[in-house]
Amino acid sequence: MNKLDAIDIAIARTLQQDGRISNANLADKVGLSPSACSRRLDILEKSGVVRGYYARISNNALNHGMTVIVQISLSGQFGKTLSEFEVAVRRCPNVLVCYLMSGEYDYVLRVAARDLQDYERIHKEWLSALPHVVKINSSFALREVVDRPNIDIDMHDS
Repeated sequence: MNKLDAIDIAIARTLQQDGRISNANLADKVGLSPSACSRRLDILEKSGVVRGYYARISNNALNHGMTVIVQISLSGQFGKTLSEFEVAVRRCPNVLVCYLMSGEYDYVLRVAARDLQDYERIHKEWLSALPHVVKINSSFALREVVDRPNIDIDMHDS
């Protein structure tokens, strides 16, 4: 998709604030007819600007109050090695986020665990079993300070 215009940004900003807004209310807020708004939203979804709609459930509410940042080094950065690792890490149910990195470690993961014993299980059953892993470094989050689903949409950044 090409650069977002002011209406696209208004739609995205409104959806960030209320992903459950009706199309009629969204159209009213951004100054479009409902049919034009629906077409615009469809384009934003198909182009990947709007990646989905979901409820953000608290990990604490699901009894997963521990967040662990895990840095992983692989045996090499060959395409096959990276691909095999990525296929396997997608199957790990406690891995919330996984990034391919530059720098000292190949991947950084955010992992949710119930407690230290649960993380030990995750480490043993999942993380250590991932293909091509040669080093795992785990850091335990003491307290969440900021958790944004997205950056604020500002007209100056467009």
